[in-house]
Amino acid sequence: MKETFLQRAKENLKAAELLFDNGLYNASANRAYYAAFHAAITAIFSSGILPDIDHRTVQTLFAEQFCNRRKILPSKYKSILQDMQKIRNDADYKDGINKKLSKQQLKSANEFLKIILEAI
Repeated sequence: MKETFLQRAKENLKAAELLFDNGLYNASANRAYYAAFHAAITAIFSSGILPDIDHRTVQTLFAEQFCNRRKILPSKYKSILQDMQKIRNDADYKDGINKKLSKQQLKSANEFLKIILEAI
């Protein structure tokens, strides 16, 4: 199961990059969030926890297990999923986002996936 979500994370990151390169900034922000979300699920599974997969549960478990309790990752990653979901929500359900914010979302996803791969 862990490998499935890791593959999804990588696929979503690649899709986010392609979308960004083609000026599809809202769609890129969406896929970047899901790249990070699937990376977090991968990390949780790698620690032996098999959670219900919903956004709040994954966000809470990730912060608790990797930033608070076990301190595997710096505290700056504690809220990264919530922050990225807010940008995704703006892209999906509000007026949309600009190129700069989309680029920030893509950068966050790249950094997050990299640090997850190093941690697991």
